[in-house]
Amino acid sequence: MLAVNRASPEHLSRQLYHGLVAIIRNRTLAPGSELPSTRALAAELGLGRNTIVSAYDQLVTEGYLANRRGARPVIVDLPEGPRETPAEALPTPLRAPSRRGEELLSQPCHHGTPGRFAFHPGMPDAQSFPFGVWGRLVARRASHGETLFGTYEVTGHPALKQAIAFYLFSARGVRCRPEQIVITTGAQAAFDLLARLLLDPGDTVWMEEPGYYGAKAAFTVAGARILPIPVDQERGWHLDAPDPAPRLIYVTPACQHPLGITMRMEERLRLLDIAETSNSWVIEDDFDGEYRFQGRPVPAIQSMDRSGRVIYVGTFAKLLFPALRIGFMVLPAELAGRIVNALSTTGQFAPLLLQAALADFITEGHMSRHLKRMRRIYAQRRQLFRDIVAERLRDEITLSAAEAGIQVVGYLKPGIDDIEVSQAAARRAVNVSPLSKYFQNTAATQGLVLGYAACNAAETADGVDRLAAAIRDTLA
Repeated sequence: MLAVNRASPEHLSRQLYHGLVAIIRNRTLAPGSELPSTRALAAELGLGRNTIVSAYDQLVTEGYLANRRGARPVIVDLPEGPRETPAEALPTPLRAPSRRGEELLSQPCHHGTPGRFAFHPGMPDAQSFPFGVWGRLVARRASHGETLFGTYEVTGHPALKQAIAFYLFSARGVRCRPEQIVITTGAQAAFDLLARLLLDPGDTVWMEEPGYYGAKAAFTVAGARILPIPVDQERGWHLDAPDPAPRLIYVTPACQHPLGITMRMEERLRLLDIAETSNSWVIEDDFDGEYRFQGRPVPAIQSMDRSGRVIYVGTFAKLLFPALRIGFMVLPAELAGRIVNALSTTGQFAPLLLQAALADFITEGHMSRHLKRMRRIYAQRRQLFRDIVAERLRDEITLSAAEAGIQVVGYLKPGIDDIEVSQAAARRAVNVSPLSKYFQNTAATQGLVLGYAACNAAETADGVDRLAAAIRDTLA
């Protein structure tokens, strides 16, 4: 009943193991039957005794055989277990996911596809990142970082939290102590954790419309009821929002996602007044506020908060590169003091080695130099992109006058469907995001969210030509 193939790349003891498992599982030998001694089976098969011992030991470890001192091993009486489904039989359907699981599985996502041209929104220019400097910093930390390879400092590496606190105060006016900062695996991880911490099923969330679908997904899965705050290029945020009063308000005031406009001071003060009156949390998502091309970056709403209800969320995905997967949030002191328990439960904390290297990248001045350089590059690419689109797509697309960010909205002329255009663009190796995807509760505007930052001049021209061809495909 046993045979081995000496020409097979599989080790002889593994072949023997698999053969014995088949005999036992098929009950070719009845439970309680004794197997041959290792010497007898080795002689019969022409194998070394150690090969037999290795196979027997593994079977004993896994519970197929019972070993007895001074006697041959016997086959254990195992339950029959799952049976093979006949080929002609229909498979038994698996149990459906939970309601929360179905919500998770149904949420939208758009991460682009490698090898395609950009216009993927929010994608920075990775080729301009100083990877040589970054590599040296990581290697230096790795060479003497014995405390960086565990899961210590769950809320974040102290040096990085200190560096972020200083940077936020000087660049955005955010007032916080390092212990209020929590490092996360990107901004989306922060939204997911905050949704679970702050929302009960049925709670109301006010959210911008159009707005960031990743944040909406986190709130939806938490069981929240989403009510829209309409936002448009002309009037900004319509803060005469509907009842009931919100448990949480989510905004992107420095660079509205996806429209790229900035919240005016009167709207900021009105927002804080609403939050104070309704005792609401405010999540200020500052994902792209550093790239502003008209004047200096505006201060964060958190800098104006006096009641400790604004939670500031940021990310290094746009400043450095998305795959770094390091974001952060600035919490009220009381919540920050208890957050370690939630982080330990969810596992949403970034590797300490990368955090330490990032702290060095900031404190040694590399990030400020990189940011200054990229602002100059992106300003040039922004103007070039607008010029090429105006020249080659003037009859199909009208670009918005975005004030900040590394993407811009292109409004499509009537009769052009943005979903169809995005699909046609993908077939031509161009990443774009349909604007209608950012509307969930009100009538969608047809347009495209176009990232221009990752393309040089030649790639921009080629990408616009491909996009023009994709639009023609949908109109054919």
